[in-house]
Amino acid sequence: MPTGAGTLLAVHVRSNHVHMIVEAETQPERIMNEFKSYASRELNQLTSERPDRKRWARHGSTRWLWKDEDVRHALQYVIDQQGEPMALFVADEL
Repeated sequence: MPTGAGTLLAVHVRSNHVHMIVEAETQPERIMNEFKSYASRELNQLTSERPDRKRWARHGSTRWLWKDEDVRHALQYVIDQQGEPMALFVADEL
């Protein structure tokens, strides 16, 4: 996760998409774009694919979660409703 982007609460990596919940003082779109950039740089170093390979959709779904209840629902969705876990991270303090 890029430095200064926020606190990662949960992430569930699937074969063709990623769900993540981040607590931050910035717009969700910026978090998503920073994540895509950081992940692309790391993937470029790990693979022999062309660096300009298209990995991401043009945008993605971003939402503000204003209430604790909204965060709890999002966490439950990301952690429990994506099928069998493939690669899952949940912050310890949850």
